[in-house]
Amino acid sequence: MATVLVTGCNRGIGLQLCTQLHARGDQVIGVCRSASPESSALGVRVIEGIDVSDGDSVASLAHTLDGEPIDILINNAGILRSDSLESIDYDVMLQQYRVNTLGPLRVTQALLGNLHEGSKVAIVSSRVGSIADNSSGNNYGYRVSKVGANMVGMNLRHDLDPRGIAVALLHPGLVATDMTGGAGISPSESAKGLIERIDELSLENTGSFWHAEGYTLPW
Repeated sequence: MATVLVTGCNRGIGLQLCTQLHARGDQVIGVCRSASPESSALGVRVIEGIDVSDGDSVASLAHTLDGEPIDILINNAGILRSDSLESIDYDVMLQQYRVNTLGPLRVTQALLGNLHEGSKVAIVSSRVGSIADNSSGNNYGYRVSKVGANMVGMNLRHDLDPRGIAVALLHPGLVATDMTGGAGISPSESAKGLIERIDELSLENTGSFWHAEGYTLPW
């Protein structure tokens, strides 16, 4: 049984991650800004009022969890605000950067004292953060924020390796959530694949950029 912390636990992929991890016997800590009826009914520990883009909020999370070991940290919280070259809102672009890029870094840094040799850190990124895979343009804010998240993950891979902590960048697939307007695979199917990839994560393959289906993605 592992102790797993999942950010963005109140809906979508995060809710399914918590559901499936709890079902297999892991001790789950769900973190979110506001709990949903579904997350509250899971039977897992939920810490709400946490905004991963806010330093004071993340510091309060670290204070709440002071001294509690975490085996797996899943940085799942994220936002998508669509745009095009003609419709870029730079304030909205910065908001995505604060949540999608700096959020995983803030949370991981704040919880360093909870991680230990053998712990794992996963960042739910996106294949739209792949420069080589970009074949359509648009979504400037989201794409750039995910490229940044990938670099955060690779930096963490190097900095956490001496501590015996492995890091993965994970693309969940196109998932039918509020973020995608309901298009794609089910959050349940995506979460299953993500958990399989995290289970496979080790110091031998740390720093990998994986699709939830199991294959590596180009940077």
